[in-house]
Amino acid sequence: MTRPLLDLDFVRRQFPPLGNGWIMLENAGGSYVPQSVIDRVTAYMREVQIQPSWDFGPSADAAARIAAGRRQMAEMINAEPEEVSIGPSTTLNVFLLMQAIRHWFRPGDEVIVTNQDHEANIGAWRRLADDGVVIREWQIDPVTGELDETALERLLGPRTRLVCFTHCSNIVATIHDVARLARRIHQAGALVMVDGVACAPHRHVDVKALDVDFYAFSLYKVFGPHQGLLYGKREHLLKARGLNHFFIGEDEIPLKLLPGGVNHEFTAGLTGIADYFDALYAHHFKTPENSFLARARRVYELIARHEEALANQTLDFLRERKKVRLIGQARADGRRAPTISFTVEGMSSRRIAEALNARKIAIGYGDFYAKRCIDALGTAPQDGVVRIGLAHYNSADELARALEALDSVIAKG
Repeated sequence: MTRPLLDLDFVRRQFPPLGNGWIMLENAGGSYVPQSVIDRVTAYMREVQIQPSWDFGPSADAAARIAAGRRQMAEMINAEPEEVSIGPSTTLNVFLLMQAIRHWFRPGDEVIVTNQDHEANIGAWRRLADDGVVIREWQIDPVTGELDETALERLLGPRTRLVCFTHCSNIVATIHDVARLARRIHQAGALVMVDGVACAPHRHVDVKALDVDFYAFSLYKVFGPHQGLLYGKREHLLKARGLNHFFIGEDEIPLKLLPGGVNHEFTAGLTGIADYFDALYAHHFKTPENSFLARARRVYELIARHEEALANQTLDFLRERKKVRLIGQARADGRRAPTISFTVEGMSSRRIAEALNARKIAIGYGDFYAKRCIDALGTAPQDGVVRIGLAHYNSADELARALEALDSVIAKG
């Protein structure tokens, strides 16, 4: 069966900022939002901006819109709505989770973190050392940036209680086999916490198939408002300690983990992500699918194929430059996200990024809050790495123009 190609003209028409004259290659830091999300947020604020959950019309409507946003995000990742917490960011969501479960740990228990992750999935867990928990670090190869699974085997022990790692690093970009790692970690008697921030914009996430205990990602990098999503298995969330007002019951999940509750208009706006994915599905596929989960899965297949071509276009260019040090795999073959980090011998990453910014090419440099990874790679003295963060709404033509400009910057040295 012929697989459809992504209709890029259709895609780009959905994103208003794409007409602003910039080539947007900093999507790994936060994506543009489609018009459908803008419409959902503004409709909420225009029509039902009122305290939700009362019985009268606008209030009940507001509550229904908020619930729909969370429900559709839960369905997208194959979770139950009560297993999904929508908070301001992944960093805060993980910190709140740590506070809610820190009473599970005893002095001498062990937690494994990596030095590849964004700090969101490291710093919070390292605070457990204040309670006598032993923090073990699963370290990257300082040359390739990759995590070695045999190194994890050496770290797992009888007192390992939790292993925290990334689905895909925002620097190295290798997509880890989370399901396999989760099986091994569970065999060792530990729980699994995965940061999916750098993966969720590019690959479909099915938390049941992965069999993770906790999973977090940033909705503002998946074409939504500035929010984070935290998934937790129901049985774990019920055992977590409530962080909300004293009268919020311990069985009221996820509300007990959300002091202050959700952002009403942004959570209602999450339905716009589903609207956008449904529009992509209807435009590209003739066979109807009743479940949003199934439609999202097919849409992500479209996205991945297009992004893989863009990633290889970029990787081919970088491999041909002798002064370039490429971080991560040299080919995008299904196991690499289209987030591409590199340094150039003898050049500051800041200088490269600023030269491209001056040409209206949006690109970033630095550690991207993965400072431990950057330090381990030895790139900190060069102002970290330059990062090209591709998204499915990028075109091969605009990428070619950006790479031509990058070539000129490198040549000038």
